[in-house]
Amino acid sequence: MALNAALSSSTAGSPFSLSRTAPLSTSNATPPPPELEQTHSLLSGNRSVLGYLLISRGHPASIIRHSGVVFEGEQGRKYATAIGKILDGVQGALEEISDEPNEGDEIRFMRIRTKRHEIMISPDRRYLLAVLHDPTT
Repeated sequence: MALNAALSSSTAGSPFSLSRTAPLSTSNATPPPPELEQTHSLLSGNRSVLGYLLISRGHPASIIRHSGVVFEGEQGRKYATAIGKILDGVQGALEEISDEPNEGDEIRFMRIRTKRHEIMISPDRRYLLAVLHDPTT
């Protein structure tokens, strides 16, 4: 995952659904890639990390895994929807300013800092990883 080194509307009609809230361990699930497990361990061990969301990039997108009370239940779905909208908006703006249609730039990593938190978004072709942390700790 791109975040290995780098270690905030309503959801009505949202393409995001909460499909799993625990580690992927069911018998019919494909085991997660080793780099995903490594990233999960790094994030879980960092005291400034308030939580993370791992979201699928398919349609409909779903929360594959989350950590932290801030991402539980409806609040997690709200964050997932907001993150998707942010990513779509920025990607749309990049395409708008591109000189060549369909050959524009693509987002590799986003960092958004507010008064209280910082959210880091790392898109991948299959997943989107969002990490919320307290930059003051």
